[in-house]
Amino acid sequence: MTSRTVVKSAIPITNPNPNPKPSPEELSLSDSSPLANGNASHPSSTVAPIAEPPRSRSEVTWTSLDMGGVGIKNLPSTSGLFSFTFLANLYLNHNGLTAIPPEIAQLRNLELLDLSGNALTTLPLELGMLVSLKEFYLFDNQIMSIPPEFGTLHQLQTLGVEGNPLDSNLKNLITKDGTPALIAFLRDSCPVAAPPQNRAWIPLITPAEQEALPPSTETISVVCYNILCQRAATVRLYGYTPSWALAWDYRRELILSEILAHGADFICLQEVDVTSYEDFFLKHLSDAGYESVYWPKSRAKTMSNENERRFVDGLATFFRADKYQLIEKHLIEFSAVAMQREDFKKTEDMFNRVLGKDHIATACAFENRETGSRVLVANVHILWDPKFCDVKLVHVALMVEEVEKMAERFVKLPPRLWPEPETTNGNAVDGFDGIADSSFSSSSEPSSPFPISSSLPPSSSSMSPPISPSMKPSARRQRPKPPTYTSASQIPLIFCGDFNSIPGSGVYEFLSTGTLRKDHPDFMGHVYGKYTGGAGSGPGSAGGNPEGLKSWLGLKSAYAASAHRVHGAHSRAPQLLQQPQTPISGTTNVPIRTMGSTPAASAVNGNHPSSFGSSNNLLSIHGPSTTSASHTVPGPSSSLLRSSTSTPSPELLPTTNYVSSFSGVLDYIWYSGSSLGVNAVLGEVDPVYMNKCVGFPNVHFPSDHICIMAEFRVRPPRETTTGDKDEYPFS
Repeated sequence: MTSRTVVKSAIPITNPNPNPKPSPEELSLSDSSPLANGNASHPSSTVAPIAEPPRSRSEVTWTSLDMGGVGIKNLPSTSGLFSFTFLANLYLNHNGLTAIPPEIAQLRNLELLDLSGNALTTLPLELGMLVSLKEFYLFDNQIMSIPPEFGTLHQLQTLGVEGNPLDSNLKNLITKDGTPALIAFLRDSCPVAAPPQNRAWIPLITPAEQEALPPSTETISVVCYNILCQRAATVRLYGYTPSWALAWDYRRELILSEILAHGADFICLQEVDVTSYEDFFLKHLSDAGYESVYWPKSRAKTMSNENERRFVDGLATFFRADKYQLIEKHLIEFSAVAMQREDFKKTEDMFNRVLGKDHIATACAFENRETGSRVLVANVHILWDPKFCDVKLVHVALMVEEVEKMAERFVKLPPRLWPEPETTNGNAVDGFDGIADSSFSSSSEPSSPFPISSSLPPSSSSMSPPISPSMKPSARRQRPKPPTYTSASQIPLIFCGDFNSIPGSGVYEFLSTGTLRKDHPDFMGHVYGKYTGGAGSGPGSAGGNPEGLKSWLGLKSAYAASAHRVHGAHSRAPQLLQQPQTPISGTTNVPIRTMGSTPAASAVNGNHPSSFGSSNNLLSIHGPSTTSASHTVPGPSSSLLRSSTSTPSPELLPTTNYVSSFSGVLDYIWYSGSSLGVNAVLGEVDPVYMNKCVGFPNVHFPSDHICIMAEFRVRPPRETTTGDKDEYPFS
């Protein structure tokens, strides 16, 4: 049992702490430096937060408060003490307290809490919200049991309980094995929390706008999901998650149930290792009618150990085989693409920063089997490290350029012949001279020891026999004529992925505006050819653009509030968000579905009338829950919470990545605004549930990221001339 390590009496003083002198390294970082705000405590080695916006400077110069020995008998829930969210050390020892109010959960920066020498008989479950707590002293009280919700205090090193009539089993456990063993026991034995209310859809066009759409409007639905690969999901990294809920066999079933229930046309997954893809997702999603494209990260090509190779994660893109035909697939190895650029070669930054990363992106060209419309879908997972925000920019810029080249190739592909299906013995036969994959493959496609694993049956790549010239037009059914694309900018584009970049970052600015100045702080002063206006960026060099990053794709974030007139999202009107379990009015293909009865399913696709686009819902602190099954666990540190609310986010979701040390938007679905419009997006997780949750993954959410989804409407290609009437005026 932990012995007493604190003095039993204390002088009641307020203890101001002078700010420590900054180190030379800290002095060298300006407020705008991405390194100045990096968070090193993120638990994941593969998905970690990028730099937060600069925190507003506080006038508070102290972080410890000693209120011990002053005879406090009652601590009201309205006490101003709970507004001191900056506190790291709080001493309330040797008073006459008989209860601690749940509002203490607001002090999420606490690392030391001393409640010794009071008259406490119980402890509030909300103390489990103090995720940063490392020392917790409860000596000499009347406590008989410790709530299992304390199992989320994964950073707790010392728990002092001597002098309490504690349950003998708990006392023996902590005496024999120490505090970490007790916390692990509480964590794994904690009752399962009540599931959150269902995630609501956010409609982005009004019923009147839906009615104005042509009846033949085509829709595309897309899911984007970082599923947290098996190797990264360890108890050491996610100590607040029950070990059984962290097990891959448990998590993968929730992931599969969730993505299948959405029934999306395209499913873009990140952090899918080779084993999980080949042995699980490929099989089950193939059974559901999906085909796929998959590549692991580049290091898998050089690994001789087969067991190690199979745990390398990568990117998987699944698509509905009955609706789309794969035309081209392309692997973008950032290090390989960078080496091919003349303006990047032989630079110190290139060798020291870019070439050491094995991150990849994939891009696939598809054609709708029914309408002949085309779409390019890119999938990416950008590195997390905030010390390499320059490399993030380089990777994203390279990906954009590769997709631009792919679109330019795609538009040169002539429309396939589109004869009507003939009727032979009562059976319709679809005939067209389609394009085999090999006829539209990139000649520079990087080699890989892994097949694309598109799981295409032989009939998918072979073309149906041409319609006989003797076929009479009268025997054919009328079908819409396939669109003709005359410009690469007319090809619908969708970029999905974990970009590990918050709104306000250089990556976000570049993708949302199409430009980024060459001296942007996220380049950190490093030299990358034309991107930074350095050596080799003159008019005669590759690209011939010394002005930073530029793109003609015209991308928008599907969740960007500024890109839409959000209907119901900010009005808090439940009737606007309670969508019927039917397709969105005015769309044709993919219904808004209700999830099944699995734990993950209960967290998505419902009628919860929550509000969207505001971080305040996530950050507000509620009183004690009236639900007995409530699972109270610590949330993100208040420093991160304050930072995340200092600048309103342009995104409709307050967070897509939620762990004990970070909460923010890192995942996006970008689309070409000229060729696609957004009908609806899947909304946020129940804010009340989030306020009681330390982080993901947990029993209900199998990854540290949430699934995001959007439904688009396709705008047919058209020539833009003066006086043209826009048939699709809504974004």
